[in-house]
Formats: sequence, C-alpha cells, structure tokens
Amino acid sequence: MEKLKFEDMNLSPEIKRAVKDMGFEEATPIQSQSIPLLLEGKDVLGQAQTGTGKTCAFGIPILEKIDPKDRSLQAIVLCPTRELAIQVAEEIKQLSKYKRGVYILPVYGGQPIDRQLKALSQGVQLVIGTPGRVQDHLDRGSLRLDKVKIAVLDEADEMLDMGFIEDIERILRKMPKERQTLFFSATMPSAFLKLTEKYQRKPAHVKVVHEQLTVPSIEQSFYEVKDPIKVEALTRLIDFHNLKLALIFCNTKNGVDTLVEHLQARGYSAEGLHGDLKQVQRDRVMGKFRRGAVDLLVATDVAARGLDINDIEAVFNYDLPQDEEAYVHRIGRTARAGKAGKAFTFITGKSEFFKLKNIQKYSKAKIFQKGLPSSEDVGEIRKTQLADKVKAVIKDSDIKKQIDAIEAMILNEDFGSIEVAAALLKMLMGETVETEKSEYDQDDLENTGATPGKVRLFASVGKDQGLTPRDMIDFLAKEGKIDSRLVTKMFMHDRFTFLEVPMENAKSLLRAVKEKQIKGQRIHLAPALKR
Repeated sequence: MEKLKFEDMNLSPEIKRAVKDMGFEEATPIQSQSIPLLLEGKDVLGQAQTGTGKTCAFGIPILEKIDPKDRSLQAIVLCPTRELAIQVAEEIKQLSKYKRGVYILPVYGGQPIDRQLKALSQGVQLVIGTPGRVQDHLDRGSLRLDKVKIAVLDEADEMLDMGFIEDIERILRKMPKERQTLFFSATMPSAFLKLTEKYQRKPAHVKVVHEQLTVPSIEQSFYEVKDPIKVEALTRLIDFHNLKLALIFCNTKNGVDTLVEHLQARGYSAEGLHGDLKQVQRDRVMGKFRRGAVDLLVATDVAARGLDINDIEAVFNYDLPQDEEAYVHRIGRTARAGKAGKAFTFITGKSEFFKLKNIQKYSKAKIFQKGLPSSEDVGEIRKTQLADKVKAVIKDSDIKKQIDAIEAMILNEDFGSIEVAAALLKMLMGETVETEKSEYDQDDLENTGATPGKVRLFASVGKDQGLTPRDMIDFLAKEGKIDSRLVTKMFMHDRFTFLEVPMENAKSLLRAVKEKQIKGQRIHLAPALKR
C-alpha cells in the first residue's frame, strides 16, 4: 500500500512535532495501516517482524488516547525480553516529548524493584514490561489494571515460545473487557491464534511482508560513534576508502542541511537533497551528482526515492533508519550493475545497537562492527594511493621533460633527488595528514563569501556543546588576542558556527586557536567555503 506522511495523519501537534524531531517524514507500511485503525478504537492483529516500525505503530495511538490528567495506569505493553522493553520504552518516551503530564515506566527483571515501586506509587499512565515482572507487581499490589484502556502484546509468538502464556492470560483477565487489544507477532502459530480469538474483538488484520536483502556484494559494517564526532568519523572513512561517489542518509531535512555545511566547510564537494527543495533545485543537484561534479550526496529517504545511479561506491547511514525496509532500500543504492559496494552505519547509544541487531537478524545480513581508522591510518592510505599514482605515471606517461627539470634542479642546487621527491610529496599531501591546514594562503581567505575586507570562518562547535555566541566571542578574543568588537556576523547553529573577522586578523587568529579547546571541546577553525 501507499505510505502515508505523518503530517497528513490525524495526529496532535505534539506528536507531529516529536515525530519530526525523530526524523520520520513518512510512515512505514505497518504504521500506515495500523495507526488509522487504532485511532478509530479498533482491535488490531498485526503480523510484522521487529524492525518494521511497530513501536510507533502502537505507541502513537496510545499516547493520543492517554488522559494526562488521570495518573492511573491506562495502557500496558508486554514484551518478551528486557532489551525489547527498554527499546520500546525509549522510543515511546521520544514520541511523548511534547506530551505534558504523560508518565511512562519500563518494568523488567534485573532492575532493582524498589525503584519501580516508587515510580508506580507516584502514578504512571503507561507501563512497558516483561510478563514475569508485571505479574510480580500484580502479586505485590503495586500495579492495578482496572483502568487500562489499551493492551499491547509485542512479539507475542516469542512470549509464547518462552512459556509466558499463563502469565499473559492472568494479566489480560485482570483488565476491563471493554478495552482495545493489540497483538503483534512475526508468525501466527495456533496457540497464538487461540489467544487472539479469546481476548480480541473482531480485530482488523494487518500484515507486512518483510523485504529481504538480495545484494550479496555489499560489504556492510557499523561503527559506534558519539554525536559530537560523527562528522569526523564520516570524513575519515571517506578519506580512508578514497571514495569518489557516496550517498549519505540523514533522517531529517535539518540534519541534511547541517551535514552539508560541515562537509563543505571541510573542503568536501557535497550537496543536499530533501523534500523542501524545489524540483528545479532537485534536478540540478541530481545532475551534478550523476556526472560526478559532486562527490557526496546527503539525502533523506523521501528525497532519494527513485535514485538509480550505477557508480555509487558507498552508502552511509549517518542516522540509523527507523525500520529494516529503509535500511535495505538505502544500502541497495550501491553495488549496482554487478559492481561491489560498501555500506557504513553509525549507531549512537544502546537502543540503536538493539535496533541494528534487529535489522541484521531480519535482513539476514552480516553487519560487522569495526573501529574507525585513525588519522595516521588515513595518512598511510594517502601515501599508498599517491605511490600507486606515481607508479602509473612512470609506467604509462612520457615524463622526459620532468626528468630534465629535476636533473637541472639537482645540478644547480645543493640537494639530491631524494630530497626533491620528498619536497614534492610534502607539497602534494600537505603539512600533515590531519584534516586541518597549519597555514592558509590568500586565496583561502578571499574565497569565503564574506563582507569585503573580511573573512568568513567556520568553527566546528555550536549550541550542542553548551556554547553561546558570547562564549565564542570571549574565547576568540582571549586565545586569538583580537578585539571582541571585530568578531561580527556570528551565526551559531547546533553543531557549528559561522563568523566574520577582518582579513588582517584572520591568519593570526587561525594560528592562535589551532589545537585549542573551548569548554572541553577541541575546536576546528577554518576559512568557510564560498557556496
């Protein structure tokens, strides 16, 4: 069926805002089918595996139906494992970000029960838990189900396989009969079907067929990366693998714009593609990417639909997709026309690790964890690549004029051929293997799009590092020994900052700030690229 956009669904502004923050523009098939039915109050029997976006499918309707003025338990979600309970709780808490007065609690074994007892005594409207721990609270009298309006069994077949059938039935019998009941299961064994007949009322059937990964020539890997260093991790991998044409996926339009700014400021040829661009702009960007005028295309899932280019060497999941189908579609953009390809995925935090495990399990793909290459590794790769190019030139090109020029240089100066070769290598590779230059020439400073007589600078820190424009001005004034009044046109974003300084102060400021830290964060300051 056709996927729905969240903005077109009959959802509260709070939920739409939270969904947008999470990066979801378009609902998955299970969400497109389930959410309208659940909002109507119908029971749903869903056949869907983990990794299809089930949590949002039932989490959104639950949050829309909870009365924040009533602190009694109104909804319960049962999960087979503590890991899934934690994952579901974290995702629903993200969805409830702007829903004031909604209290959510995960309950599972292995966590001190005293903490759970205290939270339950204060009033919780939604509990997400394992059957054993929920039953324990029922036995203690710390949990009452007499006001539950919605009950969800997530991965019900696994709970039955684990022997939870008696606990599940005891829990369901303690709830009001006039409730909404949602069962989600990857398979439909007879024991499960008997349970649905017994505890559901004319359920609507929703089935999502899982798409399998069918491209074996994609080398897939993932990296645990904290948010502040994701840009650095991305650029290292691009350099290490010497990628010429790569597709980078972000979950949000703002994320696309922010990453493009970062990449361009670091000297990469990058463009963005998302739903806010006009068709003329989209066509222009795609044209440049197709003919190789742009190396890196940063896009949202919606914007990249229908993208069919045979030469994409690698796909990056800069943000982890919300479901397996999105993952499969994303990485399938590489390894076209019989070629091999690479897929790199960044994960941040435990919940994303669990999501990736689910993606790996149900796509039957091998996704190997790897460590990021160091800056030294990148430098060695660059040397090897340069050596290969030199060998190819020696083998295939006429270099007699160049040999004569080097011989003349050696005869006229007091140094040998090895020194000349080393100097040329240094000129080609830069002062160091780091991404930063130690010195910037006049062309670097004059090509930043700044006010005449000034230089526009890019700084790799912003609001997410707890900074204010005042913090940045004071830092530059102190470390760069520049009058604070000379720092103008500052635009501070979440993860980076742009500002202008007079041309005559730029070089000394760049030298002074190199390797310095602001509020414990290393700052990379460089001339901005003119867009």
